[in-house]
Amino acid sequence: QVQLVESGGGLVQAGDSLRVSCAVSGRTAWRYTMAWFRQAPGKEREFVAYITWIAGTTEYADSVKGRFTISRDVVKNTVYLQMNSLKPEETAVYYCAAGQGRDYRSYDYWGQGTQVTVSS
Repeated sequence: QVQLVESGGGLVQAGDSLRVSCAVSGRTAWRYTMAWFRQAPGKEREFVAYITWIAGTTEYADSVKGRFTISRDVVKNTVYLQMNSLKPEETAVYYCAAGQGRDYRSYDYWGQGTQVTVSS
């Protein structure tokens, strides 16, 4: 079992930065790839970025490359998503997940989500 708890969402203006965090617990967490997804109202859940727990290998959605950075702290058991130059269309609930790949259906464990709102 893996437990995930997100924090750090909020209201920012377009162009601002924000960092969201995901506290990870569970003895088998190291086996998984940790990812961030987002879901806006009326839209499908969308892949944002992932990082492998051991090697730290990362992958990003094209829409966020160069602006978002995913990282993990293996001592604190926390995964971060640093978001820069945020856009209003990136307003969504951001979810942390444990699984593999870019497809949300391949993820077994999910946090409760944290709301990120970007005003224009």
